[in-house]
Amino acid sequence: MVFSKIQGRFLMIQIKSRDEIAILRKSNRIVARVLRHLKEITSPGRTGTDLDRIAERMIHGMGGVPAFKGYRGYPANICVSVNEQVVHGIPDSRVFEEGDIVSLDLGVIYRGYVGDAAITFPVGTVDPESNRLLEVTETALMKGIEQAREGNRLFDISHAIQSHVEANGFSVVRDFTGHGIGRQMHEDPQIPNFGRAGTGDRLRAGMVLALEPMVNAGDWRVRVLDNGWTVVTADGKRSAHFEHSIAITDGEPEILSLP
Repeated sequence: MVFSKIQGRFLMIQIKSRDEIAILRKSNRIVARVLRHLKEITSPGRTGTDLDRIAERMIHGMGGVPAFKGYRGYPANICVSVNEQVVHGIPDSRVFEEGDIVSLDLGVIYRGYVGDAAITFPVGTVDPESNRLLEVTETALMKGIEQAREGNRLFDISHAIQSHVEANGFSVVRDFTGHGIGRQMHEDPQIPNFGRAGTGDRLRAGMVLALEPMVNAGDWRVRVLDNGWTVVTADGKRSAHFEHSIAITDGEPEILSLP
């Protein structure tokens, strides 16, 4: 465990053992396989409720437990956010239509450790600007991962994400962040998608982080709907969200949330 004092409070950053990372690799693999399947079956006419039921069945079938259901009162197994919905969309009977973009965020507990990842993808054919939004957001995630190396600073990750997004004319959401992950869904440190390179806590091998750029086509500001969960863009423009859980090593960062 690493202790660090940032903005007046002490962080408790967990350093995972090889055995712990091996379990996290398995929990994240379940996440990745479920997300891949949900993407494959999503088409016009499907609903978020359909995907939620399928996800629950698959997670249990692979020996996991849905991490989101009941977490701080969240009512579903997955988050399904459509178009202007940024994150934390509650699955419902809304029918997906050709041209929508759908974000799926999923967490799984396996042997006491949490896996977490998210993807955004088009339903059928979407407009060029939406395609570009998806490409830029996913690339920003990968650029953040490239900076997740032992000896770098935490906000090297943040800066890499922000720089790529803003260079392409989009904006990063500032109200929600990535996070450490392990036995708990949200552990220290928080990882904003904006920041100054060369600052923040020093990265060490054994840290496990969930990096998750949330990128808006318009302004970065967001608001929460009356259900207390669903976050939408303040200007009504579309948003994309990609997330991987990664392990810091003494070499290349390891993406844990691959199928």
